[in-house]
Amino acid sequence: VQLQASGGGLVQTGGSLRLSCAPSDRIFNINTVGWYRQAPGKQRDLVATISSSGITNYADSVKGRFTISRDITKNTVYLQMNSLKPEDTAVYYCNAVRSKQNYWGQGTQVTVSS
Repeated sequence: VQLQASGGGLVQTGGSLRLSCAPSDRIFNINTVGWYRQAPGKQRDLVATISSSGITNYADSVKGRFTISRDITKNTVYLQMNSLKPEDTAVYYCNAVRSKQNYWGQGTQVTVSS
């Protein structure tokens, strides 16, 4: 599965950004699609995922601020990020799990200035 990610950028604290991830396979054929992030010197952590049946999962640190969703007609998964904080600064990676195989897209930088 190839993943085309986009939508990062620079935003001020409290601002919003939307990330997009377009898999090369149909979303219904993929177990989960999600986003992870990695800040400098830190491990890559889960941000949010959405399953093929539409079940969502979020890291505690983003609950209430981030929303993962999908557009079946566009075969795209979105991560809407609101009320951004400087600690959300990281490289965000789109991830797909299909038949127990992990696939990663290229990272997109999100920078939140204070």
